[in-house]
Amino acid sequence: MPSSKPFQGKVALVTGSGRGIGRAIALHFASQGADIVVNFFRNREPAEKTAAEIEKLGQRAHIVKANVGKIDDLGRLISETESAYGGLDFLISNAGSGYNRPAMEQRPKGWDWTMNINARSLLFLAQKAVPLMEKRGGGAIVSISSPGSFRVLPEYCVVGVSKAAIEALTRYLAVELAPRNIIVNAVSPGVVKTEALQHFNTMQDENILDEVTRQTPAGRICTPLDVAKVVAFLCTPAAKMICGQTILVDGGFTLPASGIQRPA
Repeated sequence: MPSSKPFQGKVALVTGSGRGIGRAIALHFASQGADIVVNFFRNREPAEKTAAEIEKLGQRAHIVKANVGKIDDLGRLISETESAYGGLDFLISNAGSGYNRPAMEQRPKGWDWTMNINARSLLFLAQKAVPLMEKRGGGAIVSISSPGSFRVLPEYCVVGVSKAAIEALTRYLAVELAPRNIIVNAVSPGVVKTEALQHFNTMQDENILDEVTRQTPAGRICTPLDVAKVVAFLCTPAAKMICGQTILVDGGFTLPASGIQRPA
């Protein structure tokens, strides 16, 4: 009988998978049968907890500390993936960072840091991952973007620009890699209640989150698992003809023109 786990025998590398959306993606892929490379940069403990949960699901987990903003670390991340598993099927470029300041207060260091981690990493990680995917007959690359790529959000300037770059890279990579049986897409989550929200002063107030919920046609805020399920779908044969697209997962929040309004 065929396995009920569609990713059985597959390997997924999920950057920034110790917490939040990355953790949810890693655990969901493991629940579908994939072995996982768990990546972290600063804090090992959450990565170890993610790995332990993956192993409870009956899958293998290999932890790699790497700053995806550094080219040498990208090479080591891929080489450790190959050493651990012999190949790679799915690359999920999730790790993100950024200096949250208004445009007129941004500095070159913050620009370089944010662009290197969020956008440059996708390009050069893809370059290094493709040979491992080709060894296994193809694969899928999915990056995590944000509605800040096309909506102006408070203090989000350089992060928004990096997300727009991710979406452009997604299109270019998709065209080049589709003939190699490697499908490339992006997922753009709306407001997702994770630890990352604490970095945005405008989103720390529970009243604001309540207002976001009220303005979301689906009636609730997106969860990390909502995002993980769409990422996983884009890695299945059913999504093979979705190529170079950015899929919004926000319950319709970005559709009305009102935007986030502080409640009276």
